[in-house]
Amino acid sequence: MVAFFLPRASDDEQAERLYEALAEFAGCEPAPPGQRVHSIAFGQDGAQWVAEVGEQLSGRRTTQQLRRGELIERTEELSSPTRVLAVYPGTPFVVVTDAQPITGAPSEWANPFTAAPDQVTWFDAPGAQRP
Repeated sequence: MVAFFLPRASDDEQAERLYEALAEFAGCEPAPPGQRVHSIAFGQDGAQWVAEVGEQLSGRRTTQQLRRGELIERTEELSSPTRVLAVYPGTPFVVVTDAQPITGAPSEWANPFTAAPDQVTWFDAPGAQRP
């Protein structure tokens, strides 16, 4: 497990302020310590994506094709220059990235965007109760 952090925060106090500000930007509630999300895996447009705090969005799409009576499976690696700043738990989860309007960076992803995760990895918090 990984201790809670946010990219661009120089210390714990700044990370807390930034986490609250990003939640306000996203229109959601900041999660209390112990219920903060490090990463999620989710399906989107036929691909499986991972949104991990501090990392670029990455994904994988597997397709099958019948060729000369043989089933051929092809896996395509997907990536986006969009970096994940924070993930907030909920129904659905909310992902905030460094794309517009936070920075001038263009992205094919809305910012923030929502996702229903297949898998959740939490930040480390000793003795935490998870939802």
